[in-house]
Amino acid sequence: MESAKKSKTPMSTTTKLDKDEQGKSIDQKLYRSMIGSLLYLTASRPDILFSVCLCARFQACPKESHLHAVKRIFKYLAYTPTLGLWYPRKSSFNLHTYSDADFGGYKVDRKSTTGTCQFLGNMLISWFSKKQNSVALSTTEAEYIAAGSCCAQVMWMKQQLLDYGFIFEKVPIRCDNTSAIFLGKNPVHHSRTKHIDIRYHFIKDHIEKGDIELVFVPTEKQVADIFTKPLDEQTFSKFRLDLGLCEID
Repeated sequence: MESAKKSKTPMSTTTKLDKDEQGKSIDQKLYRSMIGSLLYLTASRPDILFSVCLCARFQACPKESHLHAVKRIFKYLAYTPTLGLWYPRKSSFNLHTYSDADFGGYKVDRKSTTGTCQFLGNMLISWFSKKQNSVALSTTEAEYIAAGSCCAQVMWMKQQLLDYGFIFEKVPIRCDNTSAIFLGKNPVHHSRTKHIDIRYHFIKDHIEKGDIELVFVPTEKQVADIFTKPLDEQTFSKFRLDLGLCEID
């Protein structure tokens, strides 16, 4: 790996991993150890979180195609060995979040991927990338489920910060889907949304209580996009910088 060609992104935009049942099997123990090391690193390198989590889904029966994807992550890390999260001393202390979803992006079962991140001012303090538990039937549903997961994280963080004397009202959850925003603000249950799991509708209660608010953000400024799918080099570099990752000597 030391002499391998470096990669500027952890995963190519053309990569579509599946079970690859016809592919050549590899050493499961080796694959799992590589995934374990990378998962440990995601605690300080959120830029590789999506790629690592995607590869981690194939630990039961890893193939060569999965190993190639993991090796690319290591090549990217070799290209960016000095990247780290920067927490400026004089940053503001406003809690705000981003929520996004990749509709049906996982080829195996067509479940969507939720990606969220939470900031205090310009400081990234929490990030999340996970395959949704149910199959979403529309982009609106996938985005709404993601916003619900983000809301749950925000409520937990608000309670933790309250213990230190910090009170936040109407924490903005930035979403790039207007239909999901309207669904969260509309107290009427339409027939088209009844199939959405009830546990995600608690977001409406917190909107009405003034705990959070759904705010529209253009897709090109949706930082959480980096946690839902592979991005091209330019977009990936921009969002990586927005997360607060920079060269640390």
